[in-house]
Amino acid sequence: MVSIKQSPEYIKTSLAAAMTLGLKKGSFKDGVRLTGLNLLLTYADGCLGRCAYCGISADKDSGGRKTFIRVSWPVYSLELVLDRLVKTEDCFERICISMVTRKKALEDTVLITKKIKEVSDLPVSLLISPTVIDDKSFLQNAKDAGADMIGVAIDAATEDIFEKYRGRGVGGPHRWDKYWEVLKWSGEVFGRDKTGIHLICGLGETDREFVDAISRAYDMGAKTHLFSFYPEANTGLSGLKPPPISRYRNIQIARYLINELGGERDLMVFDAKGSIVSFDYDIERLLKDSAAFMTSGCPCRGSDLAACNRPLANERPSEPFRNYPHLPTTEQTLTIREQIKSLIKP
Repeated sequence: MVSIKQSPEYIKTSLAAAMTLGLKKGSFKDGVRLTGLNLLLTYADGCLGRCAYCGISADKDSGGRKTFIRVSWPVYSLELVLDRLVKTEDCFERICISMVTRKKALEDTVLITKKIKEVSDLPVSLLISPTVIDDKSFLQNAKDAGADMIGVAIDAATEDIFEKYRGRGVGGPHRWDKYWEVLKWSGEVFGRDKTGIHLICGLGETDREFVDAISRAYDMGAKTHLFSFYPEANTGLSGLKPPPISRYRNIQIARYLINELGGERDLMVFDAKGSIVSFDYDIERLLKDSAAFMTSGCPCRGSDLAACNRPLANERPSEPFRNYPHLPTTEQTLTIREQIKSLIKP
């Protein structure tokens, strides 16, 4: 009888993580290294979610080969991953454990967190599935096990888009109000700035709606971890194009002004269609170090820069970075300047 490799004894890693751990051969794009170790729970019966853009959605049939963020996520024994982690810990700034929508994932996430903390001092974030969380007890158990931050992948900036691509529109179990409720609980258990949300730009929302979602989360003590939509093969949205990079840069600036500089929505100027046309802020100041255009996520141990830098999660290696996985170089800053030239005052 063939043994089924599933959590908690087994765990998936991103391809970049497998390379950094020495479990896969490969090389990174020039100047890129992974600083966040991403782990994903795995079960024989998969994830109950039916999200239209996700490669591991329950209703996707790709001939047995499923991808997540357009790459394979190899499965390894947790014991092997922990052994390699001890040897490569200096490569990483943080570990993130991602749940899938299965009730069993609750206890397994807590157990895996405990096992990680037994061998590593790295901070641990959890990307949780609100749909299977009934109350705050799981969150408190996770905190007691050693997790220090919680992420909630709301993804869609409006309730209508959420329902269309994650909820009733695709026959999925997820509900908009539930996600925000669990985010609130997470803030109550972990504290302000110890929670974050994922939002994906390019699912059909306006800039104004996107900024509203960023502001709502910030008012609840949560920062936004920003993604640019990029189509995943064999999904319902495989034909949808990414948002124009100039638009994505506008959203990055808006997020940075709200999350990192404590700015107000009044700094963003919208047209009648809800698109950002300018900022009541000196954009040159943002170009001095260009941190606004880096990956946004849970922070490193010794700085506010994102530890979960997700190299190439939003584009192909041959394309310009949308989220820079490091501080942009002088040459890259010149590229960003060209992409946002309409915002720069003469």
